[in-house]
Amino acid sequence: MKKPTLLLLHGALGSPETLQPLAEQLADGFTIKAFAFAGHGGRAVDAETFNLPHFAAEVLAFLAEHETGPAHIFGYSMGGYAALLAASQEPMRFASITTLGTKLDWSPESAAAEARFLDPEKMLAKVPAFVEVLRQRHAPADWAAVVRGVASLMAAAGAAPPLAETDFAALPVPVQVLMGDGDLTAERGDASRALAAHLPQGHYTVLVNTPHPIERVDIIDLAERIRSFALSHS
Repeated sequence: MKKPTLLLLHGALGSPETLQPLAEQLADGFTIKAFAFAGHGGRAVDAETFNLPHFAAEVLAFLAEHETGPAHIFGYSMGGYAALLAASQEPMRFASITTLGTKLDWSPESAAAEARFLDPEKMLAKVPAFVEVLRQRHAPADWAAVVRGVASLMAAAGAAPPLAETDFAALPVPVQVLMGDGDLTAERGDASRALAAHLPQGHYTVLVNTPHPIERVDIIDLAERIRSFALSHS
């Protein structure tokens, strides 16, 4: 029996390799696929393609090229938003979407709050080990250009959120929204929860003892949640 497809979408500053532990947990039940968004994982950094609308277009292009029917999606952080934006445009390509740590509410204030951490010079001084990870992850592209690209993406999303409340309310795809109780990046207050409540087939779940970084998430538990939700909508 053919296994259903599960497309894994990484977050900002990430790459497909950051989701490899999750892919290994899910490979027995799904055909796992992944790709790097523009400006990530060694791809060229270009202001014209480093934005959420383009990332959503990349999701749709990938599905059009590689899939003949609806696919299941897991999107971490930014990858989850790209998946939702893509599904709002061509919902027939999506069997289900699970997001983790995805910021659903964007405003100039929330974008500025996140972007203040994306200063290459400050990162070099405060988190040099993480900078080295980024340097290797995005080579041959300049890691600092990737960081600045993410900051610009956030500013653009804050100034003009790609998804409005009406878009969430009109999305016919089953969506599982997972948010860590210690995630101060994606959920400040209950704004994302409020938007998720508009999803016609939405399910919002808070994961205990879970911060934002994917490296600190209980991958076995996450994999089981993705598996159960996807198979219940196959």
